[in-house]
Amino acid sequence: MKNYSKNNFSGKNNKQYKKNSDSNLNYGNNNYSKKNNKFLRSSDKNKIVNDFNESNKNKSSHTSLNKNKPKYQSHKKGPDTYHDSSNKRNFEDWIWGKHSVFEALISERSINRIWCTSEIFSSEKFYTLLKDLKSKGILIEEVSWNRLSQLTFGASHQGVALQLACSKTISLEKLIDFSKNNSANPIILALDGITDPHNVGAIIRSAEAFDCKGIIIPQRRSAGLTGTVAKVAAGALEHLPVSRVVNLNRALEKLKINGFIIIGLTGDAQKSILMFQDKTPLVVIVGAEDKGISLLTQKKCDLLLKIPLKGKTSSLNASVAAAISLFHLNK
Repeated sequence: MKNYSKNNFSGKNNKQYKKNSDSNLNYGNNNYSKKNNKFLRSSDKNKIVNDFNESNKNKSSHTSLNKNKPKYQSHKKGPDTYHDSSNKRNFEDWIWGKHSVFEALISERSINRIWCTSEIFSSEKFYTLLKDLKSKGILIEEVSWNRLSQLTFGASHQGVALQLACSKTISLEKLIDFSKNNSANPIILALDGITDPHNVGAIIRSAEAFDCKGIIIPQRRSAGLTGTVAKVAAGALEHLPVSRVVNLNRALEKLKINGFIIIGLTGDAQKSILMFQDKTPLVVIVGAEDKGISLLTQKKCDLLLKIPLKGKTSSLNASVAAAISLFHLNK
């Protein structure tokens, strides 16, 4: 059924209603058109309006006809998503308020993301803590007071809120040491621009299953270690170290210095991953399904490889591509 929430079926807008009645309107089993109903009686009009309003009341997530009511968009993805007020975000992993957030920061709890106003960020109480966390790869966003109110659905946030992570991250240096101490030829997986938490969770699950020694996630343009990621990973996050870096390209340079070969997976590559047989420390980069690996990151790669496809399908899901590549490279 089409959504006619923009049309106001009131007595003041009979002209607008008459204009809309010139086109076919499908209300249930009744078809009201200019061809079949040259003149629409007042009683018929009232019946249509009543049926329309009743239908809207029965919807679980309805569109308000009140122009003054705030509208929440549900088509966006990620932690900034707005939902209809009848289906609010799950805030179990959120903390807000100056005192509560400060205690969470000094207790060194695992944090995925922080939102704060410029006044909080520059305050004497928070500035040093937030700068230190930002240098460790935690995403910190300075937002307006109204924006923070939207994110917390009007809670008393006092200018700051954070989302806890489901697992602690480690530094890149610790990840390099850990991987080399546990394997002669370790494989580390790096994610570039994968913002879907379901994909990130599935990749972590595959990476742990195929003996990957760690995951690298950039601070920006990537899903964090949220509850959704942990759920999709099905426990793998507890057994796989994750490093969240401020800049992926700088991290790749450091990995090269430590003897790792950087491989980028892309469908545009000339060489097949099946031809690669070297046993050496590797970093495999997986990009987002729509954009792939960024051009700047591709330039940091030592090799660009593709997974050969024999069917008509031109590309693979990011988590599937990661699983196939890890399976081959670990043979």
